[in-house]
Amino acid sequence: MKYILITMFLAVLGTANAQQKADLILFNGKIATMTAAGDYRQAVAVKDGLILATGNTASILKLYKSPSTKLVDAGGRTVIPGLNDSHMHAIREGLNFNMELRWDGVKTLKRAMEMLKEQAARTPPGVWIKVVGGWNEFQFEEKRQPTIDEINSAVPDKPVFITYLYGKAFLNKKGIEVLGYDKNTNYPGSLVELDANGKPTGLLYAKETPMAIYKTLALTGNLSPEERINSSEHFYREINSFGITSVVDAAGGSQNYDSDYQASLALARTGKLTTRVSYYLFAQQKGAELTDYEKWIRQTYPNKNDHLLMANGYAMEGAGENLIASGADFENFLEPRIVLAPEMESDLEPVIRLLVKNRWPFRLHATYGESIDRMLNVFEKVNKDTPFNGLRWFFDHAETITDDELVRVKALGGGVAVQFRMYYQGELYIKMYGQPKSQLPPIKKMLAMGIPVGMGTDAPRISTYNPWMALHWLLTGKTIGGMQFWPKDQVLDKFTALQLYTSGSAWCSGEQDLKGKLTPGMYADMAILSDDYFKSDPEQVKTIASLMTIVNGKIVYAAGPYASQCPSIAPAIPSWSPINYFGAYQKNNK
Repeated sequence: MKYILITMFLAVLGTANAQQKADLILFNGKIATMTAAGDYRQAVAVKDGLILATGNTASILKLYKSPSTKLVDAGGRTVIPGLNDSHMHAIREGLNFNMELRWDGVKTLKRAMEMLKEQAARTPPGVWIKVVGGWNEFQFEEKRQPTIDEINSAVPDKPVFITYLYGKAFLNKKGIEVLGYDKNTNYPGSLVELDANGKPTGLLYAKETPMAIYKTLALTGNLSPEERINSSEHFYREINSFGITSVVDAAGGSQNYDSDYQASLALARTGKLTTRVSYYLFAQQKGAELTDYEKWIRQTYPNKNDHLLMANGYAMEGAGENLIASGADFENFLEPRIVLAPEMESDLEPVIRLLVKNRWPFRLHATYGESIDRMLNVFEKVNKDTPFNGLRWFFDHAETITDDELVRVKALGGGVAVQFRMYYQGELYIKMYGQPKSQLPPIKKMLAMGIPVGMGTDAPRISTYNPWMALHWLLTGKTIGGMQFWPKDQVLDKFTALQLYTSGSAWCSGEQDLKGKLTPGMYADMAILSDDYFKSDPEQVKTIASLMTIVNGKIVYAAGPYASQCPSIAPAIPSWSPINYFGAYQKNNK
């Protein structure tokens, strides 16, 4: 009997020791745990998708290495927790990525137009050539946009559609012909510009709404279901290349639940989703928003894990970013601020009551303080008889939120997801409203008040999805064109800026205790960087990329000295996709 007990004890002990051996050890690195500024370790051990331990290389290898442990030598490079974009339209972009030509990172208008012409040459007849967001003229050496004449000259025989921020779009002569646009073409709230003869010039302008731009975009073709899955896989791989391991998807116009979620869900079901995706639901039809949320509350619930093989990787989180059409606080800095409709409050109140009653977290798009004041009036009214009582909610954007409104947000337990839209629109804001005297949005004030703040890009229809450009903005207060938009004394330090992009954004999906730090028990999401973020000059931060990105303890992307470890991916389809020829973000170009 004694022999049996000893044998059983040794078996249990052996099992316990085996369970402590790591699946993966990353060693010889400068590992920023992000628990405090300057807290670095040399090695990190991973087990079952979680951080098992951190410490010096010798002790971690001695305690946690086994013959089956995968070893990654960081070579002295900086390792950070995976970046988490708190406001990206990743699911929608995945449906379109393979058919878009990206000008993100292109340094000259000359090269942008060459790319347009080259792509047109390989695109089949009748198929649109599209550039949808991620650029502005201030990134180009020429400091100007293309003209319609230049676009027509570059591509005379195939339809072209190019969007510029939320306020303007270019449609070439062939595109006008294909769509049949004429003097009678009308989109309420937008302008289809006509020439002296009453013919469309090819310029579309948003005024009160961007209807002309996005209704036109919807007419420019879609990928097939198979292509959408492949396109989504390529987009997630693209953002992995910058060290992004998570996104909080803000839904968006023309993103219908649940049909438009099937491509990302297909990747999740087959274990091919390489980015954790938490998504919010955005009602699409004006006047039917309450009906939609009533239906969705019966169908799904926050934090539901839909067939994903890695922990909490594809999960519905709540409602937003727009909750009602009459509350669309449209930010077009080519035009004066739009005053929200008088029925906004009566439309918003029943939706908020429904969400709070059913404990659904929500987010709400709000650019201007004037709009935020009215929205807070509704929240405070609901809170009096249906208390928020710790329910997670937050504003998106909040560029001109006031000090008083921040106090009210804090009192209701809210947060703010901020984006670097002013990196792309700062010059336009100044032209319309003048040089700001303080930080917009007031991130440092929010943090000082203890308001949760997450960082994101609002990519890709305005800004690029490159998080290092956003970090450059946080560290310098400059626009993409180099203009000093914030006062220099209000920029963030490196630790605080990175914290917004890690644990700060994790709050927006209720995962602040699960990710954003490299400490035991947290998700094993991390990136080995091409350069030392903590030592780099702020102007150089925007050139950083990931050399290896790890999600749930698995390598999902690798480049440079680690390129041989990069998981394979099928070529982009259709075969003429710009992704096969140019890639997407232009990291190295003239």
